[in-house]
Amino acid sequence: MPDYYDRRECIPQEEREHRKTLQILEMLASGLRKSSRIRKIFDDLGLHHDEIKTLADFQILPVISREKLIQLEAMDPPFAGLSNADEEIDRIFISPGPVYEPHLSENDHLWARAYHAAGIGRGDVVLNAFSYHMVAAGLTFHTGLRRVGATVVPSGTSSSQLQVQLMRDLSATAYTGTPSFLLSIINKAHELGYDFKRDFKIRRACFAAEPLPPSLRDKFEREYAIDTYQMYGATEVGDVSFECCEKKGWHICEEVLVEIVDPATGKGVPPGMLGEVVVTRFNNIFFLFRFGTGDLSKIIESPCPCGRTSFRMDGIYGRVGDAVKVRGLFIAPSQLNRIKEAFGHVRFQLLITRTSHEDILTVRLEPREPAVDAASLAEKFSKLFRDECVLTIDRLEFLNPGTIKEDDKLVIDERQWK
Repeated sequence: MPDYYDRRECIPQEEREHRKTLQILEMLASGLRKSSRIRKIFDDLGLHHDEIKTLADFQILPVISREKLIQLEAMDPPFAGLSNADEEIDRIFISPGPVYEPHLSENDHLWARAYHAAGIGRGDVVLNAFSYHMVAAGLTFHTGLRRVGATVVPSGTSSSQLQVQLMRDLSATAYTGTPSFLLSIINKAHELGYDFKRDFKIRRACFAAEPLPPSLRDKFEREYAIDTYQMYGATEVGDVSFECCEKKGWHICEEVLVEIVDPATGKGVPPGMLGEVVVTRFNNIFFLFRFGTGDLSKIIESPCPCGRTSFRMDGIYGRVGDAVKVRGLFIAPSQLNRIKEAFGHVRFQLLITRTSHEDILTVRLEPREPAVDAASLAEKFSKLFRDECVLTIDRLEFLNPGTIKEDDKLVIDERQWK
């Protein structure tokens, strides 16, 4: 097993933080020498490089969103002054915007950790259904698969019928792509008269680029005996985190620094709290510090039974713009959807008001079944809401049946900001 999978993934967290601090400081020093944009950022802030000595100090720098990166590259093409002119660029990828992304060295471990954690390696034939055209996906996933010794079938975004043929003819053992596309391939196989579980050898799948709903994961694993894994990343910064066999959160890659921040301030939120995922990838080619993904997540610090010691991301809760902030904490639609699933016999609605500069959270409950024990329901609902959203409900109101309509908003925000 390659050394970087074992030793680096299992070091004490204190050692990891020290190592990442040194990498950030080294990358900042290099960026100040070789990037006009980084020098301008420091000049605009009146900063000297000696003022950043810790990861906490690093939060002085601004978060750069994708929209901001597009603007910067348009003003200073092609790389907004963030690239290192002294380094050879292997490839330049293009994503909508456009955003031009100089490719990191092929020595980078892009996606290899994720595939190794999923049990993919020598002897596997993997159908890579990510696009190979212009964007980073296909080729970077391809490189990760080769690093773990797998044989790659670069099927890209070919039709589902051709994917079925490739899986069948080449005895593919694993798939990487989006979950929805794998489902369409399976459906096409059934249309063509195959029994997917019996006639195909796909036993592992690694997904990225879109969510994997629990119901679809259950379908893949129960009906088709496909062991599924989620991977998370962004084209601008590469792979960020991945699931291990325990599937209890996504391990943060050793090659990146992940911060969970308040989008309004760019400052870190306490562990376990929801915030925006901000990523810096250690490299000497593209000095994109503190890239704001726009995704919401929170950090799991407890040890993982798999033996990896890195902190984990607790999945993706949605996008920053879809969440509402109450008393400094985000409530994401995905959190509310989980509560809805747990209380299928109850409709509810959140009302957010503000009194004397204090947020008031009221939850309106509408039981669909008669003779509900209101006190018991209130206690159970309040506990799950607090566990899921890390917020205490200020008021609970019970409504008559039919008050909340199917298409009514789940969250009503009546706060006035003056």
